[in-house]
Amino acid sequence: MAVKEGKHWRSMFKGLILGTLLTSCMILLYCLSIQQIHFNLPEIPVPYSCAHRPSHLHPKATTNMSQKNSSQTCSPKVDIMFMKTHKTASSTFLNILFRFGEKHHLQFAFPDSRNDFFYPSLFQRSQVKDYKPGMCFNIICNHMRFNAPEVAKLLPLDTSYITILRDPAELFESSFHYFGRLVPFTWKIPGDDKLAEFLLDPHVYFDPKGFNYFYLKNLLFFDFGQDNTLELEDPRVDEGIRSISERFHLVMLVEHFEESLILLKDALCWEMDDLLFFKLNARKGSTVSKLTPKLRARALEWNAIDWKLYQHFNQTFWQKVDAYGWQRMAKDVAELRRRNKEMASICIEGGSAVEASSIQETDMQPWQPIGEKSIMGYNLKKNVDKAHRKLCRKMLMPEIQYLTELGVNLWITKLWGHVRDIINW
Repeated sequence: MAVKEGKHWRSMFKGLILGTLLTSCMILLYCLSIQQIHFNLPEIPVPYSCAHRPSHLHPKATTNMSQKNSSQTCSPKVDIMFMKTHKTASSTFLNILFRFGEKHHLQFAFPDSRNDFFYPSLFQRSQVKDYKPGMCFNIICNHMRFNAPEVAKLLPLDTSYITILRDPAELFESSFHYFGRLVPFTWKIPGDDKLAEFLLDPHVYFDPKGFNYFYLKNLLFFDFGQDNTLELEDPRVDEGIRSISERFHLVMLVEHFEESLILLKDALCWEMDDLLFFKLNARKGSTVSKLTPKLRARALEWNAIDWKLYQHFNQTFWQKVDAYGWQRMAKDVAELRRRNKEMASICIEGGSAVEASSIQETDMQPWQPIGEKSIMGYNLKKNVDKAHRKLCRKMLMPEIQYLTELGVNLWITKLWGHVRDIINW
């Protein structure tokens, strides 16, 4: 009886502490996250290209998809804007970019004090760490709410604009799971299956003026700086999709990630070695809600703008694959898979991802959502040979740890991380 009573008081005490800490930190983080006052910056043109051509950036013979039968020499394109959308395997691609940037000694435009550019406020150049007008940056790739004019003033004219999309029904399920506890209007949804309950009639719960509302409706369209609450028939929807189509040179698809990387390799004149990857930030299967056909249809209806956006770029994606050549694509994807499998056997203890509780090194622990530890990670093999040790560690390193290694000050992110760890205790 005394043991039971002790547990009861311990639970109450823990709840009181967590509630106080969470409230205080949420207020602090909100104050730090609100859009900053941006002063008018002088307009100093950025050079046409910020690519340097040191000896290690050797031109290579390539066969590009517009000239399938003739080889030509090209140099790797290094000026890159990656629009990092939410819940779209973008952390995996970020790892590829980090390694490419380090390999070629490129200049990243990083945020200051956190791992995003003050999302969900629209991107401003002043959010870039140590920014001065006219500076040369090669790569920008952290989460932002896209703001085309400001991005254009930061990056050189030869920049390749890349992004990635995901099936909106699957994205909505992932976003609901990952961010749901941070969206107050979800707290009043009854029952154990809050996702299914919400999709029965979203308008009962959805508050377009609520805190963090954007995570749960047309999140892709919102990430691109557009109004995610528009009606599907509103002409601004088509205008928004058209502007994205005109700006971005390659729109990758999560469901065809390897094919996307091969198209990227062709467009940017990269090497196959540049594309090697391990899947990062994957959820353990038991936490993924399997959408029934009816729930999937409701999720697509609720995220109708994202669905229209996805359908548009799904069509253009396969046009690019067709131009590249189906047999050539199949051959290159098979080669990439072979190389990734080989690296997994060299780098990963046990050959696959493990649950957070089984990750041995703190430095390999991925960022977790509030209230649970559903994101999987890896253990680095203890006996990795010297030739592969550094590459293996980089390929397995979670985003937050990699950003820290690249010199980004993440004190706000880390403060929130400590709060999250207490809540997950």
